[in-house]
Amino acid sequence: MLRRTLITALVVTGIAAAMLTGSAPGSRARIQMDPLPPNPAPITTSLALARLATAKYVNNLSLAKKNGYTIITKMIPTMGYHYMNPKITGFDVQNPPILVYEHHGSTWQLGALEWVWTAKPATPPLPGAKYGAFGAGCHYTDGTFIPASTQAGCPAAAQSGAKFSFWHPLLITMHVWLWYPNPSGLFASTNPLVSFFDQS
Repeated sequence: MLRRTLITALVVTGIAAAMLTGSAPGSRARIQMDPLPPNPAPITTSLALARLATAKYVNNLSLAKKNGYTIITKMIPTMGYHYMNPKITGFDVQNPPILVYEHHGSTWQLGALEWVWTAKPATPPLPGAKYGAFGAGCHYTDGTFIPASTQAGCPAAAQSGAKFSFWHPLLITMHVWLWYPNPSGLFASTNPLVSFFDQS
């Protein structure tokens, strides 16, 4: 009886040890836990703040327009329609200067947030940030974009008759696909799924 109790106690102890160390009974127990992954808190917190701040625009392009966002590009394949608020400058994760929308029929869905710079930031504004580029060009009030190396090369109006709005030099861009899945990654400049979504 004493021998059976002792064996039972040893088995229970072995199972408990295995549960704590992650090893099976009879196998070599690990002495230390696996190292923890790098702390994801900074980007997780930032993206949570960005989602909270932009949730009001997800299916409400009208509100975005009311709050100062105006179209700067019509549909760009694998991206979407870009709307910019010219009053927003610098980097603020809760106030993206550009909202990228996807379009299907009468529905507009916010896909990505975007920030732009004339030079690549010395320090990534978000951990793991990746950058793209957008060539110099002219923008018009209807979203027409005409590539041009200088503002002098911008026609006074687009072929549609839309008036000239502004010109910009080569820009460094950072997209964050916060509201639409992107198999290419959170910070990818383009999204292969957009071509399936954007249909007039």
